[in-house]
Amino acid sequence: MTQRDRDRIAAGLADGLAYAEIARRLDRPTSTITREVARNGGPAGYRPQQAHQATIQRARRGTPAPPRAATPLGGMEEELIEMAVGAGMPRMTARVHLDLVLSEDGRRTAAELTRRLKVSPASVSVAVNYLVQQGFVRRERDPQRRRDIYVVDDDAWYHSIVISERQTLETARATMAAAETYGLDSPVGQRLAKTGAFLERVSLDILESAGRWRALLA
Repeated sequence: MTQRDRDRIAAGLADGLAYAEIARRLDRPTSTITREVARNGGPAGYRPQQAHQATIQRARRGTPAPPRAATPLGGMEEELIEMAVGAGMPRMTARVHLDLVLSEDGRRTAAELTRRLKVSPASVSVAVNYLVQQGFVRRERDPQRRRDIYVVDDDAWYHSIVISERQTLETARATMAAAETYGLDSPVGQRLAKTGAFLERVSLDILESAGRWRALLA
C-alpha cells in the first residue's frame, strides 16, 4: 500500500465513509482497509504518515506488513500498473490485464487469475468484464471443462481503439444533435456544434489510422 493510498484512507475516515466505501474507491478488499486501520490507531487515531512509516519499520524488522493482494510482478510491472491507473483504468483491472499480457500464450482462466493475483473470483469477474467490454480481452469457451478462458492477443489494441473511438463518435453525433436543438445560430448551439465536429473528425482520423497500421500487429 502506498503513501497516497493511506492518505486517501485518512480522508475517507475524516469524511465518515464506511470501510467498504473506502475499499471500493481504492479498488482494494474491505478486509485490507479494516486491517490497515486497526493496526494503525483505529478510525479515530489513524495517521497516514505514521502508518506508512510503521509499515516500513515492520518490513525492516522482518515482520509481515498488512497483506496486500500481491502479484508476482516486479518494479517495472508495478510501474505499468500505476500508469494504467493514472490513465483511468481501475487498479484491479490493470493488474488482471497486465497478468494476461505477460502470460506466455496470453491466456488465463478465471481460476488461474484468482490464484496468481490472490484476489476473489468476484474481483476477477468485474475486471474481466470491463476488459472484454473495452476490447482488451476476449472470452473463449473450453467445451471440455465448461469454463471460460480469457485471451489477450495481438489484435487486442486495435479492437480497444475501435471500441473507444466508436463511443466517441456517438458522443460527437449526440452533441451535434443537441446543437441543432439549441439552434445553430445561438451561442450554445455554435459551441456544441464545434465540439461535435472536432470529436467526430478526430475519431474518424484515429479509426482510419488504426486500420492503416493494423498490419503491424499481425
